[in-house]
Amino acid sequence: MNIESFAIYLAPLALIVFFYLRGRYKHESSAVEVLTESIEAGLTEPSSLHPEINPNLCMGAGSCITACPEGAIGMIKGKAVLINPTHCIGHGVCAPACPHDAIKLVFGTAKRGMDIPQVNPNFETNVPGIFIAGELGGMGLIRKAATQGIQAMESIAKLKGGNNPYDVVIIGTGPAGLAATLAAIESKLRYVTIEQEEALGGAIFQYPRNKIVMTAPVKLPLVGKVHFQEVSKEKLLEFWQGIIQKTGLKLNFNERMENITKTDKGFTVKTTKGSYETRAVLLAIGRRGTPRKLGVPGEDLPKVVYRLIEPEQYKNMHVLVVGGGDSALEAAMAIADQPGTTVTLSYRSDAFGRGKPKNRDRLKLMSEQGKLTVRLKSNVKLVEKDKVTIEQEGNMLVIPNDAIIVCAGGILPTPFLKQIGVIVESKFGTE
Repeated sequence: MNIESFAIYLAPLALIVFFYLRGRYKHESSAVEVLTESIEAGLTEPSSLHPEINPNLCMGAGSCITACPEGAIGMIKGKAVLINPTHCIGHGVCAPACPHDAIKLVFGTAKRGMDIPQVNPNFETNVPGIFIAGELGGMGLIRKAATQGIQAMESIAKLKGGNNPYDVVIIGTGPAGLAATLAAIESKLRYVTIEQEEALGGAIFQYPRNKIVMTAPVKLPLVGKVHFQEVSKEKLLEFWQGIIQKTGLKLNFNERMENITKTDKGFTVKTTKGSYETRAVLLAIGRRGTPRKLGVPGEDLPKVVYRLIEPEQYKNMHVLVVGGGDSALEAAMAIADQPGTTVTLSYRSDAFGRGKPKNRDRLKLMSEQGKLTVRLKSNVKLVEKDKVTIEQEGNMLVIPNDAIIVCAGGILPTPFLKQIGVIVESKFGTE
């Protein structure tokens, strides 16, 4: 083969290599930018089960990046890196996608431990009769949580003894609680399922993401096999509502569990609406626990809520958002984009250090444009029907108000678990 012929074959190959390297450089630059933003914002600690990537085993295949729907993993210097830790929501699809076994799924990090209740293979805790499934036990997303709920109920159905009005009280209506309730019906158990929210609960339904992934089929009692490759939150809610109508599944909404007490025959579960005598309890609650409240007069008014569902409902209203994290910033900006709104964002500190740079930059721009008002170093003092009193650096401000969204995080259920005798282990980057 002469030089001219060799060049003809070499040119297309060189062109392919050029575009490949250019694309790879572009993606790696983007990954570095995201990682840098996460570090600068202090958003480096995953809140759930997450991947730990071994750089010595990683060969840069990129399968984990393709598998991750949250964009939490990126490629840097030919190795997969967790670039957006707080976006990782624990479904674990990255690990089986890796062809080189370079990923293991762990709880917590060396710096920040993650409290995980101790459960047996049948999902029973060290307190006989109290079971845990789903996000509270570290497995937050659809397939795993639903499967755990079903398996826990199968174990509860085998329990002997006790003479109570109920066989089981199920607490929480996320995927674990809903699947467990279906299993309870199938096993003809006497059950009651309670949910502290006014509608279907669970962390799944609170995520603002557009897509949630069910990584494999799951077989639900009374329903059969279901499989979502990619599903929006709205479609998922529609799916569960259909199941409720089809099966006659009974759920007690707006009823919060307050305490669980051991009795000679089982347990007494006290709620905001009454109490239930039961042989067993299944805790299918989230790790976010009960929303952290302001603790001020008037907070019990109906206009005070603890998360944003739909910004459109606040059109033509005076709205106060309280908090300094991304959820507060994003809620304030989303509402400010609605016609006729007057939005005030109140935060007790002097800067939004917990927010992502992009959110902080957009918030600053919207504030400068007069689309919303930011009040740092401020605290809510009094909530009234049509106004709210805020203290800011010694000054009392009274502003018109129709609605308040408090984004102050949640009170973790760990103290409660310990109170009822459940052993809780702190995981620091371990499986």
